[in-house]
Amino acid sequence: GLLHRAFSVFILNDNNQLMLQRRALEKYHSGGLWTNTCCSHPRKGEAVEEAAHRRLQEEMGFDCPVNKAFDFIYRAELDQGLTEHEFDHLFIGRYNGEPNINPAEVVEWKWMGIEEVKTDMNQHPENYTAWFKIIFDRFYQNLMAQS
Repeated sequence: GLLHRAFSVFILNDNNQLMLQRRALEKYHSGGLWTNTCCSHPRKGEAVEEAAHRRLQEEMGFDCPVNKAFDFIYRAELDQGLTEHEFDHLFIGRYNGEPNINPAEVVEWKWMGIEEVKTDMNQHPENYTAWFKIIFDRFYQNLMAQS
């Protein structure tokens, strides 16, 4: 539960749909749950944006330009008795292709409209990772504030 650096990547297509991944079933926590395009932690000495590009390639098999949208601190209780306490940086990118998912990380992926994600997350919160629910809410609030 110690506070540590992290990043989350949201990839949108030209239809403003968000690319979601379902975590591999074998992951040590939150396996089989839907979440944002990718997320992880920078390595020691690695810039956060550099880490975002690295993990996008490692998990989803592609890379694209990303821009930092905002950062914030959150704490979430996970399965397996774990706690996530992160200083999280959200990066947003645009991509219209198909990923080449890494099956050790991702079991499946899909595009979903922003409102569709919000509705489904409200109706079926158990299908989503704890951190994605928090980050998506912040993302959605920022999106609505810009509208």
